[in-house]
Amino acid sequence: MPITESINAVLSKMEEGMRERLTKLVKEYSVLRTGRANPLILEAVKVEYYGQQVPLKQVAAISIPEARMLEIRPWDPSVLTDIEKALQKADVGASPQNDGKMIRINLPALTEERRRDMVKVVKRIGEEAKVGVRNDRHEALDKIKKAERAKELSQDDAKGFEVKIQKVTDSYIKQVDEQVALKEKELTTV
Repeated sequence: MPITESINAVLSKMEEGMRERLTKLVKEYSVLRTGRANPLILEAVKVEYYGQQVPLKQVAAISIPEARMLEIRPWDPSVLTDIEKALQKADVGASPQNDGKMIRINLPALTEERRRDMVKVVKRIGEEAKVGVRNDRHEALDKIKKAERAKELSQDDAKGFEVKIQKVTDSYIKQVDEQVALKEKELTTV
């Protein structure tokens, strides 16, 4: 296999790793509780249903009737108490209210102190994602330098690939920064 093909494979693998890190970041941010109701905060809730632990979204419809309220309507009314128990166990930041037909969760407004703490968490998660992106870049650069030392790649080609790697890295770092800024704005907006 010609060296440029293997270097292109290295670049593809690097970009795939960076894309996965960005996807993971977006998913982590989606489950962080801000001041607004978001059905994704219930993503990890498992309900006992006929002896099986199943995700809440498989046994009920989740809706947002108001900015800080979630409504959970089970498709099978007999599972309502099991859903309520699962929500209490999951500790979503508010106690579920069962009216016999559905469960409502009123999410309290975040305090200013809690918002500042959440912003710190958002920034820490964003920084971890950027470190991961830089590690992907570092691995790819090491492979380029190895190929150059082994005389499989000319110095000019190596520099060209390094520039490509840096452009891709800068693009992903910028996307991470944008996600951090979006989440920070969402947290600080009252």
